[in-house]
Amino acid sequence: MSKFPKRLYANFAEFRADIGYITARRPLIRATMRGGLVSFAFRERLMMMVTQVNGCRYCSYFHAKEAAKAGISEVELRALLDGQIPEDAPADELPALVYAQHWAESNAQPQAQAITQLKQVYGIERAEAIHLVLRMIRVGNLLGNTWDYVLFRLGLLKVETGLGTGSA
Repeated sequence: MSKFPKRLYANFAEFRADIGYITARRPLIRATMRGGLVSFAFRERLMMMVTQVNGCRYCSYFHAKEAAKAGISEVELRALLDGQIPEDAPADELPALVYAQHWAESNAQPQAQAITQLKQVYGIERAEAIHLVLRMIRVGNLLGNTWDYVLFRLGLLKVETGLGTGSA
């Protein structure tokens, strides 16, 4: 059997750490999800960047629809679906989109310098909200990929190699 090409949780402790991170920031969730710190469109751009690195087909479908609802253009959406930073993305969001891609590619272990730069650009509270968005979509991505891994192991799903960035 070929190797499953999408990123999964390496162990339960990694999943528990992500959930712990999110639950410890419950008050920030409300402000983040209501658009006070990160607008709906900005949040969807961030989620699409992480989703395309992790290769979750469920999250990609759902968040593409949400991005369209948020007013993201078809051209920009196509770029996001291709894992590219859209040329027509708002300039003030570009540093966070680059960071989101780096964050996902590094398996949520970004370089310290990148974290510092994110905080300098957006301030501590908004950078924390961005991290929260990234962590929430990571949980969805890796759980969706885990379900696909079950289907793959049962022979109910064929997955082309070269998709995603992680392994089983």
